[in-house]
Amino acid sequence: MVREISSRYRVSREQARQDFRLQNDRILTLIQTPDLDPEMFLDFERTIPHSQRISAPYRLDCALTYRLPGGSDDSIVPIKRVERELNTEEWCVVFDKAWSLGIPHIILTGGEPTLRDDLAELIAHTESNGQIVGLLSDGLKLVDNTYLQTLLQTGLDHLMLSLKPEDDNSWKALNNVVSADLFVVVHHTITLQNTEITTQTLERISKLGVKAVSLTASDPALNGSLIEFRNQAASLGLPLVWDLPVPYSTFNPVTLETQMDNLPKGAGHAWLYIEPDGDVLPAQGINQVLGNILKDPWETLWQ
Repeated sequence: MVREISSRYRVSREQARQDFRLQNDRILTLIQTPDLDPEMFLDFERTIPHSQRISAPYRLDCALTYRLPGGSDDSIVPIKRVERELNTEEWCVVFDKAWSLGIPHIILTGGEPTLRDDLAELIAHTESNGQIVGLLSDGLKLVDNTYLQTLLQTGLDHLMLSLKPEDDNSWKALNNVVSADLFVVVHHTITLQNTEITTQTLERISKLGVKAVSLTASDPALNGSLIEFRNQAASLGLPLVWDLPVPYSTFNPVTLETQMDNLPKGAGHAWLYIEPDGDVLPAQGINQVLGNILKDPWETLWQ
């Protein structure tokens, strides 16, 4: 580890070793000591999220495809704007370029990324680079344990499963992935149709041993319910995950706590979003094309 860090960040091995030991001690102290103020007791300096100047984003959200399973609502993805999908080799070039720029974290999303026949190959390539790779999926193909094990063996690090509470196969997939060696976040969208069963849904998720949840509301009229269910998740011991990759951070307690008028945004700074044809957006849902990751110079895109 010391050798890798000293080489990649051009510091001496002794400096890398000291930094590692100091950070390791701090993290262990935070884990083992409840209600400890890290600024007062551990000399941590608090920095407003996404406010630092960086040379590249921390994460690249890659929409491998905008295809959806049969019966899905095609209006939820901008298929008409994207005329083609990058092939396997082109996506590998994207991942290599990201690694050379210092982007450590890749998210594979869509559409439904498991509809790509080369998904395992793409995960394996990011693993060979040394990147952390996560998957956002409806999870239905993960009912097949052989397919799940293939993704795990190629290097998948974490999964966000978009739960469909009314679908038994969705619960079967969740059971399958929770028992695997994989960090799993369950995403649940609160709708006018499922509001009444969301309490039971969260309780069932908790009993399965899920480590974290992500919540959003399909309609602004449900924002009050969103806060209510967020509190329920907290009471069940379910941590909430926010910006991965659709930004729900307007509901993040850290955002509310800072009470700033101009809180720096992570979109286009801490993360970028790549469409299936290689076009770069600041984030999913922000339809501002900055350029193309394979055609335009990185300096131009980043600026």
